[in-house]
Amino acid sequence: MKNTEIQDLIKFVAKSGVSEVEIQDKDFKIIIKTASSKKETQTIIQTAPAPVAVQQTAPAVQVAAPVAAEPAKPTPAANDDAKYVTVKSPMIGTFYRKASPDKPNFVNVGDEVNSKSVVCIIEAMKLFNEIEAEVTGKIVKVLVDDGSPVEYDQPLFLVDPA
Repeated sequence: MKNTEIQDLIKFVAKSGVSEVEIQDKDFKIIIKTASSKKETQTIIQTAPAPVAVQQTAPAVQVAAPVAAEPAKPTPAANDDAKYVTVKSPMIGTFYRKASPDKPNFVNVGDEVNSKSVVCIIEAMKLFNEIEAEVTGKIVKVLVDDGSPVEYDQPLFLVDPA
């Protein structure tokens, strides 16, 4: 299955309102789960003859355990910036502030955003996912460097909702 076909399938599933789709072939298995409350889509792609890949995936999850240290770091900032709304990563991937190196940033500090404004993209498994602000306000701080890996629920931006 080609990447464009997978992307089209993800978009179709997200728009259709279906909560989960599973497709299996000789060479691969695709599971797409959507969380309608957050309007995010998760895609899991497995190759059939890859029990080794599953074993390699398990340590990656264990390596993600230091993520517990990540929320502890923003907590002091959250105390200082309690009036701001935090835009968090809905998935694990690579954070990008612009669509391509020659394009401008989606948002900068001081920019006004609304709930449908795209603030960044996160690349996960070669798919580029647009992340929306989900709040109306003004960007106060960018918490992640461009090109950095991000974890699920990691704070990305602070937005002043006033």
